[in-house]
Amino acid sequence: MTSSTVVRPYDLERSAALRLASVFAVANLLITFALTLWSTHIGYGYFRDEFYYLACGRHLAWGFVDHGPIVALQARLGEMLFGESVFGIRVLSACAGAAMVFLGGMICWALGGRRSAQALAMLGLMLTPQYIGVDGFLSMNSFEAAFWSTCVLAIIMILRGESPARWWTILGITAGIGLLNKPSMTFFLVALGLGLLVTPQRKVLFTRWAALGIALMLLIALPNVLWQIHYQWPTLKFLENGKIHHKNITLGPVQFVLAQFSTMQPVNALLWMTGVVALLRGKSIRNARWLGATMLAFYVIMFAAHAKDYYLEGIYPAFFAAGAIAWEHRFSGSQRVRDQRVIGFPILTAVMVITTLLILPMASPVMTPATWVRYTTAMHLPHDNTERSATGPLPQFYADRFGWEREVGIVKRTYDSLTPADQQRVCIFGSNYGEAGAIDFFNRKDHLGLPPALSGQNSYWWWGMHGCDRNLVIALIHDKPEDLALNYDSVTIVGQMYDPYSMPFEHHNIYLLRGRKASAPWDWKEERFYI
Repeated sequence: MTSSTVVRPYDLERSAALRLASVFAVANLLITFALTLWSTHIGYGYFRDEFYYLACGRHLAWGFVDHGPIVALQARLGEMLFGESVFGIRVLSACAGAAMVFLGGMICWALGGRRSAQALAMLGLMLTPQYIGVDGFLSMNSFEAAFWSTCVLAIIMILRGESPARWWTILGITAGIGLLNKPSMTFFLVALGLGLLVTPQRKVLFTRWAALGIALMLLIALPNVLWQIHYQWPTLKFLENGKIHHKNITLGPVQFVLAQFSTMQPVNALLWMTGVVALLRGKSIRNARWLGATMLAFYVIMFAAHAKDYYLEGIYPAFFAAGAIAWEHRFSGSQRVRDQRVIGFPILTAVMVITTLLILPMASPVMTPATWVRYTTAMHLPHDNTERSATGPLPQFYADRFGWEREVGIVKRTYDSLTPADQQRVCIFGSNYGEAGAIDFFNRKDHLGLPPALSGQNSYWWWGMHGCDRNLVIALIHDKPEDLALNYDSVTIVGQMYDPYSMPFEHHNIYLLRGRKASAPWDWKEERFYI
């Protein structure tokens, strides 16, 4: 008697989709690695927020003032696994980008797209400036698209008839971790729920497995909620302060729409906008209007919340996938599409690649600062900024990679000039978490022997003064000498923070302050600021 195993076409298509998605994911990973190594080679260093996340990774907790615990864990793991180099701390972000590309291909397959559509969707994601940017440095945004895309894929697979127990479990775990990563996951889940509720697919929400998934999600997110309650909701205070002080630029409805074309790459609109329309029309992609409704709901929520334009980035992979399917249906008579070539749309692909290469310097620092300024001026490329802080020749995303070694060098020389007794008690105070974070990072990395840095900003305030003496301070602050003289017996300028390419607010004096006057007591509670 002989036996044979029957392999269904369904399984073969899934295997082929997995292989293709893996190839694109690896390609994206290698490209991200190459861009990081090149930017380091031409002089770009650590980004301001990376110092802060690394510091949070050294103070692991269930919550932080301005972000969730996942990015701190990401920072700590990256540092432990790959080292403290610029490249090492960014490896996991690059992996997140690769996962996002992989998931985009699998969503395309799950929605019914074949080989040409899958490749087009993933190529579009690889050529998106916003993803190139966030995947290229240590950031809480890098995993966002991967978390959201996993949730979308889970719903699609459940609607395809796959095991609801498995996929609701995957969705619950992913959504829970996503909530620990960034609060914006909440808005996405609300939009996803609304998208399902207004369509016949709402039935997937009213099952015992859905209840299990939601319970898992809430259970995983619960420690952060308890942390917020215990510390009196610092994240809400942080968000409120941002509004009060008008930290971020608020866009009007037209500007908000146009910003999506810029961040997602103008030509890519032929994919994601087509995808939204195709989903809502329900012709080339059936039974998926819930996904189009999710996009509309999320857009309205984000605009109403005055979100930054890039806060929508996590939702786009599914719409790249849907748009690629619509293109495949529209050109189904093409020989390349019928043959299921990887490059089924050569003209569109060429235009996408060329456009991305032209605007790549806006997403990744592939040019030296001087060359970047000349290039963007000649090309009339806008120097977009999402915050109101004044910038120099470079946008903040690039400017925040300069000047840190100079800062730490001045602090180290000042510290070394003190007596051993003074070194044991001196405070090192940074006006923001970037300055304090840079001191702590290079102190640890280069074994400088400095005491821990202090700052009143965000989570740094919670870590306290580490027992230092407020009567002796190395201070990196914006105050004028004459103002400081009202509070200290001795005020000495020991150096200046300055780099021609850094942010203007980082151009200020570094002081050695002695003898805090009794008439001006230093209350650590008054140093706290969340913004």
